[in-house]
Amino acid sequence: MEKRTNEVTFKNKPVTLVGKRLKAGDKAPDFACLKGLDAVALADTPAKARLFSVVPSLDTGVCSMQTKKFDEQLAAFKDKAVAYTFSLDLPFAQKRFCGAENVANMETLSDAHDHSFGQNYGVLIEGLPLPLLSRAVFVVDKTGVVTYAEYVPEVTNHPNYEAAMAALQAVI
Repeated sequence: MEKRTNEVTFKNKPVTLVGKRLKAGDKAPDFACLKGLDAVALADTPAKARLFSVVPSLDTGVCSMQTKKFDEQLAAFKDKAVAYTFSLDLPFAQKRFCGAENVANMETLSDAHDHSFGQNYGVLIEGLPLPLLSRAVFVVDKTGVVTYAEYVPEVTNHPNYEAAMAALQAVI
């Protein structure tokens, strides 16, 4: 598996990401994540515009804000797009967070089982005491092609919300 060193920082310290860096035009890789106790793969997501918001943990400030901000902005798209927040949080913690924060437009998928999303999308951070995903945003079109990929350079910073939403709008 490819490893990319010093591509992003976590709390201003360089970290290594496992997996290749995706770019616009790449075929979206498959994954095996959990929604509750059910396995979900790329093929299980609707063939429409998809936003993949990747966070280290929903129980941190920036991750919580990222999920809620995308959730609010996605209300305008109604059924034209779907959006997912990926993290290594257990599905039970994800469900609790969404209920407590009234998140209705974002679905959560847990990569805790085998880290296949993290590895296949190049966002799994290696070398921390606890595995985490690096902050990123991907837009995948209805044909399964990545049209937008942002790897946030400092994991504790916010992504470019405006660019991500413009990329999603472009494939609707």
